[in-house]
Amino acid sequence: MTAEQRVAADRAVEHSDVLDELLREREGLLGTLDRVMALQGTAHLIRESLGVHAAFVGELERPGTAVIRWMAGNKTDALQNLVVPTGQGVGGRVLASGRPVRVSDYLSAPTITHQFDAQVAGEGLAALLTVPIIGRAGGKADTLAIAYAAMREPADFGDDAVRRLEGIADQAASALKLAGIAESGRADAISAERRRMQSALHDSVGALLFSIGVQVRNLHQDVAGDPVLEGRLCRLEGDVSAASRALRESLLSLSESTPERALPVELAEHCRSFESRCGLPARFVQLAPVRPLDGERTALLVCAVREGLLNVEKHAHACSVVVSLGPSAGGVQVVVADDGTGSGDSASGTGVGLRSLAERAARMGGRVSLVRDEDGGCTLRAWVPEVP
Repeated sequence: MTAEQRVAADRAVEHSDVLDELLREREGLLGTLDRVMALQGTAHLIRESLGVHAAFVGELERPGTAVIRWMAGNKTDALQNLVVPTGQGVGGRVLASGRPVRVSDYLSAPTITHQFDAQVAGEGLAALLTVPIIGRAGGKADTLAIAYAAMREPADFGDDAVRRLEGIADQAASALKLAGIAESGRADAISAERRRMQSALHDSVGALLFSIGVQVRNLHQDVAGDPVLEGRLCRLEGDVSAASRALRESLLSLSESTPERALPVELAEHCRSFESRCGLPARFVQLAPVRPLDGERTALLVCAVREGLLNVEKHAHACSVVVSLGPSAGGVQVVVADDGTGSGDSASGTGVGLRSLAERAARMGGRVSLVRDEDGGCTLRAWVPEVP
């Protein structure tokens, strides 16, 4: 084997290892995108990592009350769907204090209330360690769930066990945050479908009702002097008007969308339209929730994505495109990244459309840039500051 062949073989092994690691990370990420899978996975992870006999997770269903739903290593259903209010048992103490609680023997522990002795005894548990799963957003910390580790005989949980369980709780909090973003994405997809239905109803049923109304009004002239027919036409005209009002109300209901979802839905729609038009994969990714923007800032970001996708279509010779949205440096940023060879406006960023976008962004304190990536492809970035 020559030196070049050995280098190539070593590089192939290295790339294979990297690919295996990426696939493992992908599987882990897919598990976190579903709330139920994340919480059930947390229970299994606690049991495996701490070597305990049983583990379970209780999620807050309303302020001050958790419900135990996800379990690993349990032998009975004694604790399944157990409602834990603040202050009751070890979980209730965690809700009250926001700090870890541990008992070496639950049934004889003097530091907790004993409303759940029957359930704990039914499951055959003794030592319990409990920590809060805390979510943080905007500088505010909230308890989202409670993580439990349990042994079936009296035992002392040391500080190391507490730290490891808190580490798992932090992972669970991150997973719940990702799951929340994924749920928001699914809601955005539903909103987009409602908008599609709204457009279809407006173009078909709305147009048909308008046409019928016009024909009815024209018929009034042809039946002048016939009170019977005129009466029937008036009733028909009233029915058409009522149907039109009902349609307008339905269209308004379908168009209802929260401001913070309007931008993600719009960008996702542009990606779907691009993919349908060009046959190239175009994926939209919302990296994190963004605060609602005013109409001018929202319009600029939408125009930036539309311009970026248009440049990819015209110049990039790409195989795929990724559009991302997320908060950045006190503002909101969209990125359009392609893997093409690039040419013309797409590579230079000197197109009229891009210059116009950059000028609009500058007037509101934002910026737009388009650069060629070192490994091929181009990346367009548009950033605007949040509304003061």
